[in-house]
Amino acid sequence: MRFMRAPKPVFAILIVIMLILSGVSIFIGAGDMSWDNPNALQILMISRLPRTAAIILTGVSTAITGVIMQLLVRNKFVEPGTTGTTEAAMIGLLIVAAWMPGWPVFAKMTFAALCALIGLGIFFALARRLPAEQPLLIPLVGLIYGGILGAVATFVAYQADLMQYLGIWLTGEFSGILAGRYELLWIAGALALVTYAVADQFTIVGLGKETSLSLGLKYGQVTAIGVGAVAISSSLVVVTVGVIPFIGLVVPNIVSRAMGDNLRESLPIVACLGAVALLSADILGRVLRYPYEIPAGTVFGVIGAVVFLWLLLGRRSHA
Repeated sequence: MRFMRAPKPVFAILIVIMLILSGVSIFIGAGDMSWDNPNALQILMISRLPRTAAIILTGVSTAITGVIMQLLVRNKFVEPGTTGTTEAAMIGLLIVAAWMPGWPVFAKMTFAALCALIGLGIFFALARRLPAEQPLLIPLVGLIYGGILGAVATFVAYQADLMQYLGIWLTGEFSGILAGRYELLWIAGALALVTYAVADQFTIVGLGKETSLSLGLKYGQVTAIGVGAVAISSSLVVVTVGVIPFIGLVVPNIVSRAMGDNLRESLPIVACLGAVALLSADILGRVLRYPYEIPAGTVFGVIGAVVFLWLLLGRRSHA
């Protein structure tokens, strides 16, 4: 299988770690999972398995959207959370919650994805106007742009008396995940497979527009696929679990430093490491103040900030 072109020992180790952490995640919680509990199977099927599946799908999709963004923008310091994409998706959700509350979940997700797509398009337009020799300007402008969209989202939420919803979406956590409330994330998983199918083309896109066109690549088509995948996956994650910071930033950078930017080889590692990182953060958040929980987004926000500073200040190990 082409999927196994990633370095087999590393890939195998990450798969084993992910399976071990999945087992730990299933059996950690306030609910009694002992064999003599008649409700143990119901807890497993309704809560624990869906939660673990949601964590894995979120970690995989968030890490992959981060690496796509970095290739499209040609900048290692961007992800959907630092380009205004998640804030644009939240604005879409707030508009739907305020004025179209009766819409089905899929329609709400579609509108949020459309808003994320518009927000991402505006960021690309801004990024193209920035000088290429100043790479730190792009994430800086992205943070400012995201802050403006966040202020708009806060204003809309305040006017519509939806501040509690905004607070939920800003804090990525999995305690409310149950069967029937996470299945949209499988769409994000499917988009991850689509991304792998065109991974070679995304690698070429990362070389720049002129180089891509000279190699015969349909640059606009591949870029549209990447932008659409980022917008849809980001809106799905926000709708289902909220904002998960730093996964899409630090995981692709770690893998890139170790393996380079050949997406065909590195994407499976990026996906598995994203899932492992988020599983670890969720488990840590569930045991630190057991039986209470610290949101996984908060836990990884602290860890991810430290790792990002290390990546930013440390020496680059991959030539």
